[in-house]
Amino acid sequence: MELEDVSAPVCCEPLSGPVMDQDEAADLARVFKALADPVRLRLLNLIASAQGGEACVCDLTGPFDVSAPTISHHLKILRQAGLIEGERRGTWVYYRVIPERLTRLSGLFALPDLSGA
Repeated sequence: MELEDVSAPVCCEPLSGPVMDQDEAADLARVFKALADPVRLRLLNLIASAQGGEACVCDLTGPFDVSAPTISHHLKILRQAGLIEGERRGTWVYYRVIPERLTRLSGLFALPDLSGA
């Protein structure tokens, strides 16, 4: 019986399909930088889990111990990263996630099927 050499490097597909180019890597780094703040991560979660798929800025300030201008700053960073979009309706702005961006992020960590099936 011959043993398989497990010390040799194994070549496999990247985690999420084709290898990303420099511009895509820079773009995704900005997204991860935006998500690296606990307040922004929680804001994104609140918006994504809001009933109807969108949340009014008036509902996003209460859960935090920061000022409304600080919440607005964090929302601006999430918008600039392309994770959320907002729509003004009268006095308030309503935010919703951009599904394609979140799907792209989740796809980065999807391992290919290595079972050979």
